[in-house]
Amino acid sequence: MKNRIEPALAGLLGIKTRARLKPISHLEMKNEKWISTGNDPSFLVTGRYFPGWNKIKWESESKSVIPLKMYWDQGNGFSESESLTFSSIPKGFVKREVTVYIPPGTQNLRIDPGEDEAEFMFTNVQLKKTTRIKMVLGFAWKIIHQKGLTNQVTLQLLKKGFQTLRTSGLKATWSKFKAYTGHHAIGSTGSYESWIANQALTSIDIKRIKDEIERMAYKPLISIIVPVYNVEEKWLRLCIDSVLNQLYPNWELCIADDASDKPHIKKVLNEYAQKDSRIKVVFRDKNGHISESSNSALDVATGEYIGLLDHDDELTINALYENAKLLNQHPEADIVYSDEDKISEEGVRHSPYFKPDWSPDLLLSQMYTCHFSIYRKSLIDQVGGFRKGYEGSQDYDLVLRVSELTEKIYHIPKILYHWRTIAESTAFQGSSKSYTHISGMKALEDALSRRKVNGWVEGVEGIPNLYRVNYKLEKEPFVSIVIPNKNLADVLDKCLDSIFNKTTYSNYEVLVVDNGSDTLDTFEVYKKWVEAQPNRFRYCEYDIPFNYSKINNFGVKQTRGELILLLNNDVEVITPNWLTEMASQALRPEIGAVGACLYYPDNTIQHAGVVLGIGGVAGHSHKHFRASENGYFSRLKMISNYTAVTAACLMIKKEIYQEVGGLEENLQVAFNDVDFCLKVYKEGYRNIWLPQVQLYHYESKSRGYEDTPEKQRRFKSEMDFMREKWAYILDNDPYYNPNLSRVKEDFSII
Repeated sequence: MKNRIEPALAGLLGIKTRARLKPISHLEMKNEKWISTGNDPSFLVTGRYFPGWNKIKWESESKSVIPLKMYWDQGNGFSESESLTFSSIPKGFVKREVTVYIPPGTQNLRIDPGEDEAEFMFTNVQLKKTTRIKMVLGFAWKIIHQKGLTNQVTLQLLKKGFQTLRTSGLKATWSKFKAYTGHHAIGSTGSYESWIANQALTSIDIKRIKDEIERMAYKPLISIIVPVYNVEEKWLRLCIDSVLNQLYPNWELCIADDASDKPHIKKVLNEYAQKDSRIKVVFRDKNGHISESSNSALDVATGEYIGLLDHDDELTINALYENAKLLNQHPEADIVYSDEDKISEEGVRHSPYFKPDWSPDLLLSQMYTCHFSIYRKSLIDQVGGFRKGYEGSQDYDLVLRVSELTEKIYHIPKILYHWRTIAESTAFQGSSKSYTHISGMKALEDALSRRKVNGWVEGVEGIPNLYRVNYKLEKEPFVSIVIPNKNLADVLDKCLDSIFNKTTYSNYEVLVVDNGSDTLDTFEVYKKWVEAQPNRFRYCEYDIPFNYSKINNFGVKQTRGELILLLNNDVEVITPNWLTEMASQALRPEIGAVGACLYYPDNTIQHAGVVLGIGGVAGHSHKHFRASENGYFSRLKMISNYTAVTAACLMIKKEIYQEVGGLEENLQVAFNDVDFCLKVYKEGYRNIWLPQVQLYHYESKSRGYEDTPEKQRRFKSEMDFMREKWAYILDNDPYYNPNLSRVKEDFSII
């Protein structure tokens, strides 16, 4: 490849080059379509192209998803070590554009369209050199557009970007942008395009699925409910076709047209009803909005289960099969939900939501189960179907009511639903004052009333359809704060000062367990606070070789509180009502450990819940994210369930602490809090993390780092202990998702 124009200049100019695809194996042209005739079809890319970041654009048409893999030859020929699945040819006709990186020194490029025999169109392929700054601005605009960011947040994002660009250069700006958005360049490891291509069903997969369906002992009828109103014809057809294309055949499609006045609606629906007897259509005489329309569809449904599908969205070809498969394994299931993504008008999939297993407190913060969900019809009938007055959040209201009748709720960790992002869709809306947000709040308030919970609901500022449920304390239970300490007088004094001078809660004590301090200033700090807070502060001595678990267990035995708060000596309170917030959660009968949001001194996240499996045992969710960031689908702003939280600030009922035997004393330093939370979880309690309770954590000031051979040996032995005891759940965190990274702490895709 020889170019007279420098790549950087080509990028600034945005030079386009039309790539010519030369078939080199197992490909032939017939009727203007390519036919792959073997298991290794490939094109050689000829013509001019530039190294670095490029946008590759094409038009395609196919009856199945075909992964696209790129190989680059840097002088040693093509090899698997120098290749990457960068995108795919989706079903149907689409125009697609993705970003790829062509390494410097590339002499030849090759594109392989899948490994199966197939017929497809792949034409008008263009390569357009781009630059990092163009990518930053382009992706920033997409994030703003897709996430519905407010003008204030947008201006802050742009201002910080230009500040970083001015002070640190383009490379640092690009890195910070990727960290902020969770973006992975298309074609790079972890990109969603690559994930889609790697997950695409092959012809062998489809045959296997069909054979498995034939052998299923239980084939429940699933009724898909679709309320329709004045949707564009192309979206309606794609929606219905996605049901017709299901591999699982035992379904019925119940469509209720809500008195649409666009003439194509009736024509299209009648056409499909005549095409397939499994399609039932109800034409309503009067527009009643989505709840009443959905109920009209429910009236003609005869299935054992009800699935919900919006009139402009699509199911994946295996959606009903995956649900039927789970129902054969768990026929008792009453609710089943799966993961979802969004799909643009151009057919480009984006914004995948990989969800946790059943998380009741997360549901009280966000309608996270959403698509694709199926419900046992008898339970929907029992609650009276959809309720008028909750339009926009009628499915949120439904799952809140139905989930009160059952605990048999299952999650399929697979993308089974594509939520279309068009102007009319709620997937596109971003206003916190929208009717969907108001309806969601009303549904939650009703849920609290039904459940006889003394509390109230508020929105989370700046984030639509996100809520915070508050629980009112009838009285202040006595809280015992246990703090291990050795020396570090200034650190401890700062911690105690923040507790006593910021805390608005009144009914508490602080017990410092001294672990062999030998400096005079430490005891002067003890004396100072005994005199200043004689009814609240005391200390006791426990001079043993450092063992965090033993020290805390000893301290808890000396306490008088109904609630125990384990607290590190190197924290500083930020939130004045922190004890009120934590106590109101800890008193709930179903709740075990309650964790807080801990920041490093630079206002980045130190702790926002624990994710199991990271690094072999556990890691901290969203570590090093900025305090202003929302996190993965706003997880940093919502009360949510985690399997474990850190003992640097952990509240729990004393009776539960004693019930599980306290902290494991074989774990002297590391993972004792993870082990403790897993014991609590095993006893049937839910652990919870609170974003609104915030403290600074000057991590490792007390113990330092694992930087000596002795400490490293001890750390390894504690890892081995955890792996031996908890291996299954460490590898299958119920509050995480198997499609997300166990290496990074940022919820990135594997």
